[in-house]
Amino acid sequence: MSIGAPAAALEVRAPGRLHLGFVDLGGALGRRFGSLGITLEQPATVIEATRADRDTLEGPEAARAGAARDAVRAALGIADRFAIAVKEALPAHAGFGSGTQMDLAVGAAVARLAGRQVTARAIADLMGRGRRSAIGTEAFAGGGVILDGGRGAGPAAPPLLARLPFPEHWRVILVLDAARHGLSGAEEAEAMAALPPFPQALAAHLSHLVLMRLLPALAEHDADAFGAAVGEWQERLGDHYAAAQDGRRFLSPDVAAAVAALRGEGIAGVGQSSWGPTGFAVVGDGPQAERRAEALRRRFASFTNLSFHCVRGRNQGAAFGSIGAAVP
Repeated sequence: MSIGAPAAALEVRAPGRLHLGFVDLGGALGRRFGSLGITLEQPATVIEATRADRDTLEGPEAARAGAARDAVRAALGIADRFAIAVKEALPAHAGFGSGTQMDLAVGAAVARLAGRQVTARAIADLMGRGRRSAIGTEAFAGGGVILDGGRGAGPAAPPLLARLPFPEHWRVILVLDAARHGLSGAEEAEAMAALPPFPQALAAHLSHLVLMRLLPALAEHDADAFGAAVGEWQERLGDHYAAAQDGRRFLSPDVAAAVAALRGEGIAGVGQSSWGPTGFAVVGDGPQAERRAEALRRRFASFTNLSFHCVRGRNQGAAFGSIGAAVP
């Protein structure tokens, strides 16, 4: 993604993503992490940015948007003022990459409005994003199902290894818990540091699982095989992360119960995105996914903290639209 000609105002829609997990947390062979993610059509962060006489902010997560505006403006030496209106914001600390998408959306808008040619990767680097995983950056840049190559010995962000389209007829059931928040920032770093050593044999198995089962199943649109690989990966990682989640694979017991109901109905591709609390299930048939989501709403109607959504994958990155007349 490159930045085009200056405009008077821009709307940016930055997609949420699921982070399905890391391949190798230990880095025994020299590269650490390596992650897989799915870009989603919904939910999303939507902002409007306008060149203005003075800086203004409004909408949900406005303070975060303002910090992103100020950071990228300082990094690029931009003197202009901008009004930022957040129309929609991804749920924070829920497993959708809300911080990265806000930073990239605002950063890209500021750069475009100032007429700067800056890539999504460059903006992420300016904002200190994508150090451990490139999934959020690549979801913003091009969407799809993304595999990155993890961190090497140097400071470079993880390279993109594969980007495959999420099949149009597949759906993702999302299970949200409004009463809980996943780990982030210093808490996340502390939890990662406290995890038990990651066995090299597990990293080898997960690498084989991704390369020889998960990605081929996705390329062949085999939802059952894809789901089985995702489910196994999530189980292995969930057991490893349990030490930081009160001994559980899922941060939220309520999400775990809803996901277990789907698993009991034969849906193998279930798990938790990042540190949660959001759970998910990959279903290879749209109408069936809608029916299962509605059944969950009825079954868990008394759980007022839970919500269920049936969404498409997104095979494009962030969407940009000009507002008003272009400025020469």
